[in-house]
Amino acid sequence: MSHFTSEDEALLQSMLRQLLQSVKEKITGAPSVECAEEILLHLEETDENFHNYEFVKYLRQYISNTVGSVIEEETEKCTSQNQGEVCGYDTLVQHVTKKIRESKEYREMMHALKNVMMVVVESLINKFEEDRMRNKGLDSKTKEERQSGCYTDNCSDSDSSFNQSYTFMSQEQLQLLVERLDPIQPEEVRQEALQTLCFAPPSDILNAESWPILRKHLTMSLSDPDATFSEKILRFYAKTFSSSPFNMTREVYTSLARHLELYFLSGEYSLRISDGLDVSNTDIHLLLKKVRLLNEYQKEAPSSWIRHPEKYMEEVVESTLSLLSVKHEPNHPTSSDFLSPVYFLALLDIKAVWFKKWTHAHYSRTVVLRLLEKKYKSLINAAVQQCLDYFEFCKAAANKNSRVNDFSQQHCSDKRNFSYTGPELQYVYFVHSLCLLGRLLIYKQGQNLFPVQLKNKKDSVSITDLLVLFTQLIYHSPSYPKTALAEHTDNYSPASLVMEILQVFCDQTGCAAECLYTDAVIDALLHPVQSLLSGTEVYINCLETTLIDVADILARIAAVEDGLSLLLYGENEKTAKENSPTAAHVIVQFTKKLLHDDITLLSGAEILPVVKGAFIFVCRQMYRTCEGLQMLIPYDLHESIGEAWKKTSLLSERAPTPVIGADSTSSISLESKNILLWEETLLDALLNFSATPKGLFLLHSTGAMNDCVNFMFSSLSKKCQTSEYEEFGNRVIVTQMATTPIGAVALQSSGFIKATVTELWALLECGKDDLRITQPKSTPVDPIDQSCQKSFLSLINLLTYPAVFELLSKKDIPNKPMYSLREVPTDIIDIIDRLMILNSEAKIHSLFSYEQSHIFGLRLLNVLCCELNTLLLLETQYKVSQVLLTAQEENVTESSEGAGDFIIDGLSVERNHVLVRINLIGGPQERILPLRVLDKGSDPYPWPMFSSFPLPKCYLAEIPRKAEFRQDKDLDKLLSLLKSPEKQTGWTEVCRKQFCKVMKARPDIISGTILAELIEKFVSHLSESRLDCYFSTGNYKAMDADVKNESLSSVQQLGVEMTVRYGKYLNLLKEHAENGLCFVLMNCEKFLKQQQRTMVSSLCCLQECYAGYDWFASSVFLIMSGDGEKTLTFLQRFSRLLVSAFLWLPRLHISMHLPITTVESGIHPVYFCSAHHIEMLLKAELPLVFSAFYMSGFTPSQICLQWITQCFWNYMDWSEICHYIAICIFLGPDYQIYMCISVFRHLQQDILKHTEAQDLQVFLKEEALHGFRVSDYLEYMESLEAVYRPMLLKDMRNIRVQNT
Repeated sequence: MSHFTSEDEALLQSMLRQLLQSVKEKITGAPSVECAEEILLHLEETDENFHNYEFVKYLRQYISNTVGSVIEEETEKCTSQNQGEVCGYDTLVQHVTKKIRESKEYREMMHALKNVMMVVVESLINKFEEDRMRNKGLDSKTKEERQSGCYTDNCSDSDSSFNQSYTFMSQEQLQLLVERLDPIQPEEVRQEALQTLCFAPPSDILNAESWPILRKHLTMSLSDPDATFSEKILRFYAKTFSSSPFNMTREVYTSLARHLELYFLSGEYSLRISDGLDVSNTDIHLLLKKVRLLNEYQKEAPSSWIRHPEKYMEEVVESTLSLLSVKHEPNHPTSSDFLSPVYFLALLDIKAVWFKKWTHAHYSRTVVLRLLEKKYKSLINAAVQQCLDYFEFCKAAANKNSRVNDFSQQHCSDKRNFSYTGPELQYVYFVHSLCLLGRLLIYKQGQNLFPVQLKNKKDSVSITDLLVLFTQLIYHSPSYPKTALAEHTDNYSPASLVMEILQVFCDQTGCAAECLYTDAVIDALLHPVQSLLSGTEVYINCLETTLIDVADILARIAAVEDGLSLLLYGENEKTAKENSPTAAHVIVQFTKKLLHDDITLLSGAEILPVVKGAFIFVCRQMYRTCEGLQMLIPYDLHESIGEAWKKTSLLSERAPTPVIGADSTSSISLESKNILLWEETLLDALLNFSATPKGLFLLHSTGAMNDCVNFMFSSLSKKCQTSEYEEFGNRVIVTQMATTPIGAVALQSSGFIKATVTELWALLECGKDDLRITQPKSTPVDPIDQSCQKSFLSLINLLTYPAVFELLSKKDIPNKPMYSLREVPTDIIDIIDRLMILNSEAKIHSLFSYEQSHIFGLRLLNVLCCELNTLLLLETQYKVSQVLLTAQEENVTESSEGAGDFIIDGLSVERNHVLVRINLIGGPQERILPLRVLDKGSDPYPWPMFSSFPLPKCYLAEIPRKAEFRQDKDLDKLLSLLKSPEKQTGWTEVCRKQFCKVMKARPDIISGTILAELIEKFVSHLSESRLDCYFSTGNYKAMDADVKNESLSSVQQLGVEMTVRYGKYLNLLKEHAENGLCFVLMNCEKFLKQQQRTMVSSLCCLQECYAGYDWFASSVFLIMSGDGEKTLTFLQRFSRLLVSAFLWLPRLHISMHLPITTVESGIHPVYFCSAHHIEMLLKAELPLVFSAFYMSGFTPSQICLQWITQCFWNYMDWSEICHYIAICIFLGPDYQIYMCISVFRHLQQDILKHTEAQDLQVFLKEEALHGFRVSDYLEYMESLEAVYRPMLLKDMRNIRVQNT
């Protein structure tokens, strides 16, 4: 039944007529078209007779006959293929419905139904037309409705077509209508014709051949003295706008705009700004209606004009701009006082929403800005002039010490007053101009319209001039009495409007923000601050509010890299004047004065803490970056904030304790709440110092470390921080803190680590208590399930060696005989006990997900053991290797003939990998780590497993024996320079250049005995030069007898074993080399002890000898081929040089060469100096890498501290480690920083890839530096030296200074 006959059409017509008659009352009672449509759509729900209508019955039968069989077939298919899935009735219906709607039968049915219904509806319309023509009483009925109807100002509303009976007209009738609307016709004829027009469908009128003539008649009739003509025409226009497409309505719009343009240019229009505007006047009221109708169309048109030819849109835009450009000729006596159309538009759309919508999309923005540039630039000039005039008016008022009155205060004082004064009109136009210009400057095309040349101004007005003007309006704008209405003060005050514009600029990227980044704009922003600092008289209304606004914009500028650079260094860093401080200096000076209450004009201000907080936040945006902190350090801002916090914390302690049952407002005063809020602001400011290594060091000196960490943990627990940017920032702060002993202890005492461990256990073992389990949890397919990945990375960030030593030193594993299933770990030692060292049945049975949880523990152990000091600690305290070997030994198949084969499963593969990693030392080409995945094929795991030492030889790569080539001219020249007894001026620099030449040409020969000779001779010379000696050391004579009477710690003994094993593998050491290395280590310890302080500290790392193994001394021992005497002599001489502080970490352990506060913190200069500058240079040189670290919540300082502490052991091959040590000794300690930057440059693509994969920490800690050669990056390091050496060496030399 997909085809319809003529009988079907007739039947459908009668049934549809019956349906419409039945629901006629409901439809005609609807207030709008949308409501009528809703009534028809929900007729089944509201009409109890719905299923009894013949039309509905017919449709149901038709659908059943057409697609009934398809429905049955699909239903059977769905129920038969439902294999055990829970599929309810609703789900079945949805599935079948979807399939039917996609079927060919359904599409054919709908096509046929639409075709026949179009014919039926057209027949009904034609029948209706015939009936109307026969009904002579229709006109009188229409007139009666018109007279009884009450007209209101709804000319621009989308009126319901159901409330206005449509009259369908033929072309002949339309032609007759056009003739009757001719202005030469009598008024009665035109009135009747206009009434008929209002009830005709707009589409018929606009599509008629006579529409162009009719449009002219309507445009002329709009100027008719009789206002009823204009009212009816506007009603017709409004209906056209709401129901017709853009290609038709644009002609109506342009005719209305043209009418208004002619009216304003005509002699009958004589309104003046100075006379004000009485809105209650009939003529002005009608004029505002016309402009309002234009404005509403302006705001609606952009949603549809992209679907039509560009020329249509251009017609609308040009007619609008032409109208707004109307003004008197310059020589006209009243040209400056002419009340132009733009004033009327500003009254109706004060914030220029129409312009915002027109410039939002590139499609229309291009046209608007092109026309403004070519033909209507006077509009922009007038807007700029209006802003300048208002600013001059504000300045004049300020000079007279009087208040500038705002139009809204007078206007709103009497709601019955419908008139605007001249100044009020000027202010409305000013607001409109300000918003329009603010929008214009966002776009590059808009900026190209500047500079503009004004008639009464010699110099042109540039973008910078305009932005300076905007900025000055913030503090030259009028003050508002407290009685003024808040909505007007907030929305239309110059300060709030300018703030909106500048905030949008700051939030933009590219050219919009760049406009702000000029010294002129920053100087304008800082004008009130500079005045207060210099003590000059300040004429600023609402000074505190102005300062808060200024700080808000400065903070937004500082949050962006280019903006921060502008504040720190000025617009041009190279040409910056020394005698004129940059914005950063001014801001921090002002902030310090605020904190010390040195600003007289602000003393006692009610919102002074808010002003302080706002400027502290600006400083925070600067000092939370390395380069910003570097500039702010001389001002000791951390001390000022710390002192303010101490004072505030004393006040908060005196606050009354809340009483149970008492009203909170009575028990805790508002003042106490403000004190607590101010204290949190200061703690937050102090906390953000720890975003950088040096900032964390400064935070420790304030004594607020524990309170800051407690505040951070409290905020995170309450989930106060919802910003993604803030979340990244908090993770970075936690990572920085965990890299230092004092920070790790603070995290532990705050409960942060406990919360992290508890959350991990909930995800790994228990799941969430509040989670309703509707189906079993899916079995994880990854070694670390996605739900646990975040906790895994958090633990990696936390468990650096300084943190591990503080949290685990001398702590035994619980090893309980029984563990309750509800016993949740709360500390790191519990994680090791329950997840890593599963050496008892009780531990295994206590886990719900044994394999998954143990794999998690082994993966974590694997990452931790990449840090060699952590490996030594875990191995000596918990015998990790033996536990894993025992587990491997037990994981074999049963065999009657003896030991069975190893069972290859997830756990045995993980254990095998960890065992190889922790028992082999070597770079990327020196050791082979087994993979942790299975291969396809007959031998899925080709790596041999073992349950006892030694390791299978297959994990050791073969080192090719290299013959030493001394026949090199450059090398011979270098050696001769070093051996020469006469050391001329500049000898050191000559040696360095010669060394670089050899390194670039033949890096392989700088190894073995040659390297030993080079560094020995060079250091020997430097240690004899007073200029090159940084540390003074006493005399020390090594005695072998001392070694025999002393014993090394277990950590050092294991370190010696690993070093000697590695040295023998490299063919650098002979038998019994252990004695020589023990001799070196013991004498170094005694030698350095002579230069150490006596400390009493709660930190474990300060209670005994250096917490860790001496990897640098061991490296030198290998370079010297196991010669203990030569090694010790070298280290004693080396200890006098500055470079020893950064290469040889035990050198400055609780050293008397460092300030006492530095020693008490337990933070090494390598962290707060080298690592700090690594982060600073990384941000400048490799911004993508720096951003990747930030997004990962990881820090470059943490991984660099690990690399440097163990001298890149396990990360680079031995030859590259030698080159690293050599370049730092020969070329300077700053090359340690350049070295790390070069490594990051080498790894850039890998870092970006692993950031995306969310495992950056794991990659950097586990993976060796494949393919990295020091010599390949030597030129790059030299380029970094040329730029950064003066700053870096100055900072490195200042480690002996308090609070560097």
